[in-house]
Amino acid sequence: MQIVDHKVVSFEYSLSNEAGEVLDSSEDGKPLLYLHGEENIVPGLELALEGKSVGDKLKVSLEAADAYGELDPAMIETVSADMFDGVDNVEVGMEFQAELPDGQGFQFVRITEVDGDNVTVDGNHPMAGMSLHFDVKITDIREATAEELEHGHVHNDDDCCGEKECCGEGNCSD
Repeated sequence: MQIVDHKVVSFEYSLSNEAGEVLDSSEDGKPLLYLHGEENIVPGLELALEGKSVGDKLKVSLEAADAYGELDPAMIETVSADMFDGVDNVEVGMEFQAELPDGQGFQFVRITEVDGDNVTVDGNHPMAGMSLHFDVKITDIREATAEELEHGHVHNDDDCCGEKECCGEGNCSD
């Protein structure tokens, strides 16, 4: 079977930056699963995996635009520390979920600087603006279930997909 849209793909990977530092990898040999064609992984990697089969190994180098995108300065903002009401000690590296200005959803922001009462938050993905290098081995390809196709992402026996609106309060049996 080959990787095409609407197949569930499992792969082991190692992700490194331009300096060769490993930024992420599949943990303890547990492969990453995703639903191909649903934008569940970075676009350049998904494109590179198209047509591959179980056992295939490949190295994929992606420019920022094909990975987590270019760094968008509009996603970086300095706000008042008062915005973090209830947080005793606001520190660099903390992450928060912030409501979008239009009130139509949320995005994650990361604190990148604290200067007195001024806090700089960054809504870019932490790997935005970076060229990335993937070492990948395809370990399995299967048909997606009707539920996975409906929801647009993988569900597996080990754990819930974590989408409250998909599975109830994080419980796939709901």
